[in-house]
Amino acid sequence: MASSLRLRLALWLLLPLSVFVAICGYLSWRNAAAVADYVQDHDLLSSAKVLSDRLIWEGDNVQASVPPSALSLFTSPERDRVFLSVTDAAGDVLAGSPGFPLPRERRPQGTDRAQWFDTVFDGLPLRAVLTTRSMYDVAGAREITIAVGKTTGSRDHMLRSLWWPTMEYLLIALLLAVALTTLALTLELRPVVRLSRQLAGHDPLHLDLALDARGLHTELRPIADTVNRFAQQIKAHSEAQRRFIADAAHQLRTPLALQASQIEYARYTRQHRGDWATRRADMDAMWLDMQTSNRRLVDVTNKLLLLAQAEHSDAHTGLEAVDLAAVALRCVEQLAALADRRHIDLGLDIAADATPATVQAQPALLDALVANLLDNALRYTPEGGRVTLGVRRVRGAIELTVEDDGPGIPEAVRPRVFERFYRASHDTEGTGLGLAIVQQIARAFGATLTLGPNPHEAGRADGREGLLVTVRFADAAGHQS
Repeated sequence: MASSLRLRLALWLLLPLSVFVAICGYLSWRNAAAVADYVQDHDLLSSAKVLSDRLIWEGDNVQASVPPSALSLFTSPERDRVFLSVTDAAGDVLAGSPGFPLPRERRPQGTDRAQWFDTVFDGLPLRAVLTTRSMYDVAGAREITIAVGKTTGSRDHMLRSLWWPTMEYLLIALLLAVALTTLALTLELRPVVRLSRQLAGHDPLHLDLALDARGLHTELRPIADTVNRFAQQIKAHSEAQRRFIADAAHQLRTPLALQASQIEYARYTRQHRGDWATRRADMDAMWLDMQTSNRRLVDVTNKLLLLAQAEHSDAHTGLEAVDLAAVALRCVEQLAALADRRHIDLGLDIAADATPATVQAQPALLDALVANLLDNALRYTPEGGRVTLGVRRVRGAIELTVEDDGPGIPEAVRPRVFERFYRASHDTEGTGLGLAIVQQIARAFGATLTLGPNPHEAGRADGREGLLVTVRFADAAGHQS
C-alpha cells in the first residue's frame, strides 16, 4: 500500500504535538478541578460553621436555627439545591432534612475538623461536609452532628470556566501548528514534486536523462545523482547493444549473402553443368568455398559475442584470483599447432618470480584476452618468424607481453587498431576485432594495454620493427619487486 511522504511527515510532527496538547489539557483540567473543589469545599465548611455557631441551649434541649447567611454562600446562577442536617447523638433531627445520608465511617471530629464526602440524596448527586460540635451544660455534654450538602452545578460551571479558556488556546495553537506544518511541507517538498514531474515528463524512449539537482535538499541530491548515473549506465549499455546489432548485421550480411550465392550456384551446377566428373569437381570446389565462408562466419560470430560479453562485464563483480602464468602456458599449447603450420617459432617466457602470477580476472575472458593476442601475432607474423609470450612481475604489477617480428603497426595508426573491424593490413585474413576485444577485456579487469615497436627487432635491414603488446595487471598477491 502506497504511503504519502507529506502525510507521514505531518503525522510525525503533529502526533507528538497532539499528545503534548492532550497532556496539557488534562493537567489544566486537574488544576481547574482542584480549584473548583477547594472553593466548593470552603463554602460548605463555612456554611457548616455558621450553623454550628447558631446552636444554643433552651432548657435541657439544644436548639438549631438556620440563618439566611448560612445559605447565601451558595447563591449562584446554576440554582444549586442545598440540603442541611443537624442531629444529636441519638439521631434526632434538630434541623434540616430528615434522612440525609451520612458517611458510615466517621473520622475523629471537632470544631476544627471536617469530613468531606460525596453522596446521593433525593436522586441528586451531592458534595457534602460533616462536622461536629460538643454542647456542654450541668448535666454533661452532647455531641451535635452538622452536615451540609449541595448539588455540583456551580462547581462544574467554575471548572469549565477555569479549564475551557486554556483548552481553547491549546486547540488554537494545535490548529495553527497544523496549518503551518502543511504550508512548510508544501514549500519544502516542492523540489521533490518538481523532480517527480521531471521524471514523469521524460520520454522513456530517450535515455539522455539528466535530473536537475539544483534546489534539492542535501539528503535528496544523492538520489538524483544516483538516478543520473544509472541513466548514463543504461544509455551506455543501450548504445553498446545498438553497436553490437549494427556490427553484427554489417559483418554477418556479407558471409550469409556469399553462402546463399554459393548454395544457389551449387544447385545450378548440379543441374546444368557438363558430365558427372565436371560437376563433381565443381561441387567439391564449391563445398570447400562454402566451408571457408562458414568458418569465417563462425569466427566473426564468436568474436562478436565475446566482444559483447567483455563490454558488459563489470570490473567489480565476478572476478577471482587467476594464475596468469598457467593461462599463458595453456594458450601456447592450444595454438602450437597453428604456429607449426605457419612455421612460426612460438615461445613462452615466464620469469622465475612470476610463478604463480595471480591477477583478479574472469577466467574465460582472461583466456580470450591471451588467445586473441597470440592469434593476432600469429596472423601478422610471416612464415619463419618468431612470437614470444611473456609473463613477469614489475614494480608491484604483473605484465603480460606478446612480442613478434612482423611488420609492426605504424605509430600513426596505433590508436585506430582498437576500433572495431579496423585492419591495419588487408593482406592478412582476419575480422578486425581481435585488439578491440583485448582492450575491452583489459578495461573490465582494470588493466592497461599499450602497443609499441619490439625493441629486439630495432635496426633490421628489411625495416620490420615488430610489435610489442603489454598488458599490465595489478598483482592480486600483493608482491613488491
